[in-house]
Amino acid sequence: MKETDTLKNLVLEALKEGVKAYCEKEAPHLNPSELKVRIEYSREESFGDYSTSFALENAKQLGKKPLDSAALLVGFLQTRTDFFEKVDFTPPGFVNFRIAPSFLISYLESTVQKKDTFPKLENPKKVNLEFVSANPTGPLNIVSARAAATGDAFANLLRAVGNQLDKEFYVNDYGNQVFLLGVSTLVRIREILGESSSVQENAEDGRSIEDLLAHNAIPAEGYRGDYLKVIAKDLLENSNTSSEIKAHLEKKEYLLLAEKCSRWTVESNLIWQRKDLDLFGVEFDRFFSEASLHSAGKVLGVLENLKKSGKVFEEEGKQVFRSTDYGDDKDRVVVRDDGRPTYLLADIAYHSDKIQRGYQKIIDIWGPDHHGYIARLAGAVQALGYPKENFQVVIAQQVNLLMGGQKVKMSKRAGEFQTMEDLLGYLGKHAKDVARYFFVMRSLDSPLDFDLDLAKDESDKNPVFYLQYAHARVSSIFREVGTDSDRQALEELEMTDERKRLLFWISRFPEEVLDAALTLEPHRIANYLQNLARAFTQFYIAKNNRLKDSDERTRLGLARICQSTQIVLAQGLGLLGVSAPERLEKDL
Repeated sequence: MKETDTLKNLVLEALKEGVKAYCEKEAPHLNPSELKVRIEYSREESFGDYSTSFALENAKQLGKKPLDSAALLVGFLQTRTDFFEKVDFTPPGFVNFRIAPSFLISYLESTVQKKDTFPKLENPKKVNLEFVSANPTGPLNIVSARAAATGDAFANLLRAVGNQLDKEFYVNDYGNQVFLLGVSTLVRIREILGESSSVQENAEDGRSIEDLLAHNAIPAEGYRGDYLKVIAKDLLENSNTSSEIKAHLEKKEYLLLAEKCSRWTVESNLIWQRKDLDLFGVEFDRFFSEASLHSAGKVLGVLENLKKSGKVFEEEGKQVFRSTDYGDDKDRVVVRDDGRPTYLLADIAYHSDKIQRGYQKIIDIWGPDHHGYIARLAGAVQALGYPKENFQVVIAQQVNLLMGGQKVKMSKRAGEFQTMEDLLGYLGKHAKDVARYFFVMRSLDSPLDFDLDLAKDESDKNPVFYLQYAHARVSSIFREVGTDSDRQALEELEMTDERKRLLFWISRFPEEVLDAALTLEPHRIANYLQNLARAFTQFYIAKNNRLKDSDERTRLGLARICQSTQIVLAQGLGLLGVSAPERLEKDL
């Protein structure tokens, strides 16, 4: 279906026609295109399906009291009996619309029943979506898990509306932090082999890396996680790496061995991270290595393009990017006085590479401590000639794990939660579905309270199971009465309130998908599905909607509604990366 064919857009077009007729008869001096004409969902379902504040927002231009303008507009809209079941107005000047059931049925038949529920953008883009991108210095943490779930939902939504999209994971496998990781792993290897070790708590004594390695000490900025002991053990048990390790240790070639341990540890951590992502159902189209940018000369190479923009100047031997021109609080060094590029220049080179690969839209999901980084990188992207509006950064805010209403500290030493693996292990057999849904229930740019008790609850109090039970309930019904349904039988049904309400909520799905894709807000789909499931529950518990107790024509019509509900539930859950089982251990 086309972007313009959502139910909400069809209502808007009908409203515009009504406004045009209003102006022609009541205000010929006005140009309808210059008036504010907007549609929103009714605040109260009893008022209607949609409403407009047209009479209020344009009161000055119309020259009438809002209630009078609303009454006149209703008169022009009531002629669309093929579309509207009811059009009325309420104080202080809202016009309310109720869609005719016959139109809803026709709409569902042309969209949901054909499984054509994802409206396609008129101008889709080639999109690069980068998310997670956790440093390969350890396991994925809880914020990375949130970014993974939400980023994957972003991708599903953007692809659903017609964009060509690549999911990318940026591997920070270059620089001092990676070398310190190798040093830390080497200390653990030597521990296993029987050498004593120490932890260097501060670097104020000026000890060099060479001296620290000689004494088998982890630097102050090194890594101390127990996972390095596991990696060290694996490296010693691997015949290929073990022989190299022992050869270098025998010659006391600690620096060279630390470099090799850096590479091996990064590779091990990436395998670990990919395993966690696989368990989470998140796949990437590309893992992009930062080291590959340096080896190809692209990091220092991008400096020349920045200079062409006139936004780079020299200061005390350093090359400085004039990021204050783009809202940063100070200008940023991109090349140090010794000729070494900064981390910022590597990031600029990476995004330059994305631009050169032809992406028309670049979206990054970053962690909660990266707000200040946005202006400088966005400015650099603009300096390279890339349109400002085509680069977007979304911040994944902090996650608070709650148990018994209290925050759970993410401390591995205390035997509590720290990693994605910990969380998935705690949640058990439904971990993937529950975790992914809980992570997308709230906007990514707001802190999230993750209720572990609710996540473990397998009743319909858990929002994930509530949706899955609704989907499984339809399957249960069909197993009992068969899957036959009929459009004409649906058209013949008496339209009770709960039937009309459910038809409307099903019909809203395409516009919810479009809005969620355009705003990058998958939590809107989660909220929508909860409302749809509630409407289905009200439909299901009504005695006159029991398929097994109905005559054949009624049953075939009701089955058509159930079938549409199931299609939308399955597609909506799929967008969020959650399964839609046909059987569950418990029912609603």
